[in-house]
Amino acid sequence: MKPALPELHPVSGLRLGTACAGIKQANRPDLVVIELCEHSTVAAVFTRNAFCAAPVTVARQHLTQTLPRFLLINTGNANAGTGQQGLADAQTCCDAVAETAGCAREQVLPFSTGVIGEALPIEPLCAGVPAAIAALAEDGWTQAASGILTTDTVPKGASRQLQIDGRTVTVTGIAKGSGMIRPDMATMLAYVATDASLPSELLQTCLDTAVAGSFNRISVDGDTSTNDACLLMATGRSDIVVGDADSEAFAALCDAVSDVCEQLALAIVRDGEGATKLITVEVSEGRDEAECLQVAYTIAHSPLVKTAFFASDPNWGRILAAVGRAGVTELDLDAVRLYLDDVCLVRHGGRDPDYREQAGQAVMDRDEIIVRVMLARGEAYARVWTCDLSYDYVRINAEYRT
Repeated sequence: MKPALPELHPVSGLRLGTACAGIKQANRPDLVVIELCEHSTVAAVFTRNAFCAAPVTVARQHLTQTLPRFLLINTGNANAGTGQQGLADAQTCCDAVAETAGCAREQVLPFSTGVIGEALPIEPLCAGVPAAIAALAEDGWTQAASGILTTDTVPKGASRQLQIDGRTVTVTGIAKGSGMIRPDMATMLAYVATDASLPSELLQTCLDTAVAGSFNRISVDGDTSTNDACLLMATGRSDIVVGDADSEAFAALCDAVSDVCEQLALAIVRDGEGATKLITVEVSEGRDEAECLQVAYTIAHSPLVKTAFFASDPNWGRILAAVGRAGVTELDLDAVRLYLDDVCLVRHGGRDPDYREQAGQAVMDRDEIIVRVMLARGEAYARVWTCDLSYDYVRINAEYRT
């Protein structure tokens, strides 16, 4: 269910340092600094939650002012719902990095994750910055993957290498996320980097495409965080310049970035709070993608569907009810088909005559399951990943602040 962290190839021109600042717990990695070489370009997407966290606001502002040189990421406290003091605290954190590293405040992007509504513990956080900077190393990805976790049970990373014009280009990323997952423009925290060189506009296009098919297609519990952020960074140290949106090089790089983002997104769902199953919801034959997504998310967010998956109960009526209440107008019920993997559950408006409970049970007993819905209305398709809803999800979130 939860694979081990794979090999994470270093990205030339980028270094990561991790420290224990004691923000929420003693002796736990909770502070990460990422250093970018000069002239690196950065693309970003952030949460659309109206109550976005202070570091999101500050990071957005700094991105409009100059090219970033450092990222500062803390866990244990979200610095969200903290008003003007939260904004001032986020800037103070940037000052701490700037003073230690010798750069401008605006060249630092802050990121936070953890409990909402509590003041950021500035003193231990700022005191931990020098140690994180002293630990900067190109092979610091593994430590950083652990240093950004909150309720996650495993670190999450992915890495790909590809050939462009006979040279090796690397794409590596890490992410954190386990609960409060229904991204809106991003997902929790994710940092992806490449050593190719791209102008900011192309880099943003690459990131937007990757996020649309990965982080924006997952849901653990239907909640969008106040702190969601995803960054794609290009250091240019491979000497491969990708400057044409219509080139084969750009297409190949976008494929690699999308692959890394998809692997990180799947890792988040697999590590959903209390999750025991990875569920893929595929909706096809819709009139448009929006309609397909509407049906897919209705299934993915249904507590009754998710608890049935946790119990390994082939109670397909819950899935059928979710399709029926998804708001699709003029739905021809006799034409809709519903499958668990390759087992047909519903056709012609009711249970498939050939369906046997044993076949449905065999699918439900698996750790990874595909729900397939055919709407018979067109050629559109959409896919969403989610997980089951277990006792542990309630326990983890009931005890989150204790």
